[in-house]
Amino acid sequence: MARARSALLTVFVVAFCVACGAAKGEDLRIGILAEPTSIDPHFHNLTPNDSALSHIYERLVAPDASGAFVPGLAMSWSQPDDKTWRFALRPGVTWHDGKPFSADDIVFTFQRAPNVPDSPSSYASAIKGRQVRKIDDLTIEIATTLPDPLMLNNLARIMIVSRANGKGAKTADYNSGKAAVGTGPYKFAEYVPGERLTVVRNDAYWGGKPLWDRVILRTIRDDPQRVAALLAGDVDLIEDVPSADIGRLKDDTKFLLVQAVTQRVIYLHMDQFRPVTPFVTAKDGAQILNPLRDVRVRLALSKGINRDAIVARVMGGAAIAAGQFLAPGFFGTSPELKPMAYDPDGARKLLADAGWPAGFKLTFHSPAGRYTNDVKVAQAIAQMYQRIGLDVTVDALPPAQFFARASSGDKGQPEFSMFLAGRSSGTGEVSDSLNALVHTYIPTAGTGAANRGRYSNADVDRQIDAAQTMIDPLERARELMQASALAIADVAIIPIYYPVQTWVLRKSLSYKARADEWTLGMDVTPAAAAAAK
Repeated sequence: MARARSALLTVFVVAFCVACGAAKGEDLRIGILAEPTSIDPHFHNLTPNDSALSHIYERLVAPDASGAFVPGLAMSWSQPDDKTWRFALRPGVTWHDGKPFSADDIVFTFQRAPNVPDSPSSYASAIKGRQVRKIDDLTIEIATTLPDPLMLNNLARIMIVSRANGKGAKTADYNSGKAAVGTGPYKFAEYVPGERLTVVRNDAYWGGKPLWDRVILRTIRDDPQRVAALLAGDVDLIEDVPSADIGRLKDDTKFLLVQAVTQRVIYLHMDQFRPVTPFVTAKDGAQILNPLRDVRVRLALSKGINRDAIVARVMGGAAIAAGQFLAPGFFGTSPELKPMAYDPDGARKLLADAGWPAGFKLTFHSPAGRYTNDVKVAQAIAQMYQRIGLDVTVDALPPAQFFARASSGDKGQPEFSMFLAGRSSGTGEVSDSLNALVHTYIPTAGTGAANRGRYSNADVDRQIDAAQTMIDPLERARELMQASALAIADVAIIPIYYPVQTWVLRKSLSYKARADEWTLGMDVTPAAAAAAK
C-alpha cells in the first residue's frame, strides 16, 4: 500500500510539473497572522512553525490536506513485527547544500529533537520510546517496547535536519540561516522576526522544480491590515481571515474563499499546582489560596462562558462551540461530550459553595495575534466572568512573549494563573491533544508538553497511556473517549470553540483548505492547472 501511495505521489508530481512547467516563475506573497517563533524545526511545537518550516524541511511521512499520510523522505514502510517498523528512504535526495541525504540524518534528528534547550513546547512526545537504528544508508528501523499504532502519526510531526549542518548547532544558528538547511522544495533565504520569512526555489528538489521563484510569508498580525494588503494586491493570499470580512470577500468575484474545520481547540488552562497562584487575589488585593485547584470553581468558570455568543458575535460563525478536545468527526472524539451550557446562576452557586460568594480578582492572559480574534475572545470571556462576580483584567501579550512566560516564565515553571490558548492535534486524533494538554507533565517521558496548568490525574494518565498502545482502532477510540470524559468532568481544561480556518486568495489561484491550518506555498497553484487535474 505504501509503495502504491509513493507511485501515485510521483505520478502527481510529474503531472503537476508538466502542467505548470510553461508557467513563468514569479513570487508568491502570503499574508500570515502568526510568524514562526524560530527557524529551528525542533524548538517549538507550534502550528505556525510547522506550517512555515515545511517549505524548508521535510518529514519521513507527510500529512496531506485531509490528514492522510503520504510518503515523504520515506518511500515506503513495513512492520516485520508488532514492535518494529522498517522504512525505506528515498534515494537521490540531497540537502540544500548539495550533500546526500541518508539514514545518518534520521538518527541525528531523533537524538536532537527531544533535547532542544529552552523549548516552550517540545516534540519529545513524538520520539520518546521510539528507538531508531540505521540498517544501511537508505534503510532505518524504529523499535518500540510496546505496539505503536501511532507511529506514522508521530513521525509526521518531526522535520528531518542535516547531521552535517546540525551537529553542534544551536537554535540561534537556525534562526540566522547558518544551519537552516533542509531537503524541501524551498531554501531558506531570509528571516526577519516580526516581518517576513523568505524562501527561494530549490531547483534540485527530488519532487520536481517548484512553481514559484520565491515564497514570501509576510507577518501581518493586524486583521484589517491583512485584508487591506490582499485588496491592494500586496499579497496574493491571506490566512486567518477576520470573521467580519468573510461575507464580503466571499461575494467579491476577484477572490476565492476556502474553509476547513480545524483539528484545533481554543481553550482555557488554569494553574492547578500552586497553593498560591500569582494572578489571583481577593478583591481587595490580599493574597489567597489558589481557588483554581477546586473543581467547583473550575466548573463555575466553564458554566460562566456563553460559547454560542462567542461563536456568533465574536467569531462571526466561523467556529463551533466546543465540549472536548477536538471537533466531532475526528478520531477518538466522543458523541457524549457536548459544550457546557451557559449557566451564570449555576456558576455563582458553585462559587458560593466553594467559599467564594463574593468572587475574587483575576488577571487573565492571552496571546495578541496568535489566533483569529484571540484578544476579542479573551475580553468577551472577561465580561462574562464579571457577571458571575469576578473582577477580571485581560493582559494580552505578543505570541513569543506569551508562550515563553506561559511555559517557563516563573523560574522555569508556568507563570500565569489562567490563560487562553489553542492546541492543534499533531496526530490528527484526540490522543495527541490529551497527551499534551492533560497528561501529567513528565519531561523525561515527553508527556504534558503543553500542560501549562500542570493538571495531574492518575486515572486520566492511565487511560491515555493505554490508548496509545492499542492496535485495534475501535478499542483505542473507546479508551480515548473515556480519557476525554474523565478529563472534562474534572475540568482539566475549559474548551471554548473549534475554529473554522478561512483562506482568501486571488481568483487566478487555487488552494485546498487544510484541517491542520497550514498555509503552504507549494500547494498554491494556478486555478487553471488545478481545474485540469
